[in-house]
Amino acid sequence: MKITTVNTPDGPFTVLADAGVVLASGWTDAPDVVAARVRTPDRPGAFEVVATNDPDLAAIIEAVERYYAGELAAIDDVPVRQFGTALQQVGWAALREIAPGAPLSYARFAAALGHPSAVRAAAAICARNAPALFVPCHRVLRTDGSLGGFAWGLNVKRSLLSREAH
Repeated sequence: MKITTVNTPDGPFTVLADAGVVLASGWTDAPDVVAARVRTPDRPGAFEVVATNDPDLAAIIEAVERYYAGELAAIDDVPVRQFGTALQQVGWAALREIAPGAPLSYARFAAALGHPSAVRAAAAICARNAPALFVPCHRVLRTDGSLGGFAWGLNVKRSLLSREAH
């Protein structure tokens, strides 16, 4: 397991990956905070802090840089691995299908999962999303259009949505 941090317009962005597959990421320079996003039984016991040009992370960091340079689709093909229930897996896959600039409400997201009454479950899927940005849970909003929550802060969520709206 390797972890690195790159500077972005939204602050430091840290990525935990295994053989080029993102397990967790987020806007912090604290590796332990990012690693803690992986559920306990699947959390790495140790990881190596590496430079952003490490061969196992270079393509991932390049995708982040391209995203912030305006190429919003750059994050779409970055491989991720998440650990969770069958419904969570379906939900995380569905999050990757939400187009930039076209956010969904939690209610519409629940309906897209085939469970229109499971709005809280849809919100929980977003809350437990470990590879932030690559699995864009920031693209889900409250029914009234307000931001709702975001593990990395509402300022980051607002910034990402603003960037994707253009």
